Amino acid sequence: MSAKTPETFNYILPRIIRIRDAPFYLGMDKNRFNAEVRPSLTEMKIGTQGIAFDRLELDAWVDDLKSRIGKPGTKKLEKKTCPKKSPASSKGASVGTSTKLSKADAFAKALAQATSKKRNAT
Repeated sequence: MSAKTPETFNYILPRIIRIRDAPFYLGMDKNRFNAEVRPSLTEMKIGTQGIAFDRLELDAWVDDLKSRIGKPGTKKLEKKTCPKKSPASSKGASVGTSTKLSKADAFAKALAQATSKKRNAT
């Protein structure tokens, strides 16, 4: 038996959402849901104690909120990179070994000079 990936399942979003799931569906806590959203929704009785809401009505509440307080996102400009031309070559940047000593080599030389024993001239 092979493992099923999420692509192989058929997901059905229920039309009726129970009161315990409605705040999660909207991405908020139950206290905020009860204070801000629930008063504007139509409640449906399910069984003797169950309460549910129409998912489309929840979606409409979000659309209304978005139209009232939403604002467009900011676009970040992508930094375009251009190949840099080398001042020593008219062919532009190239891949290869640098002819200059690397910073690591320069640091190693400076460290060796600083830690070497020096003679005192007296």
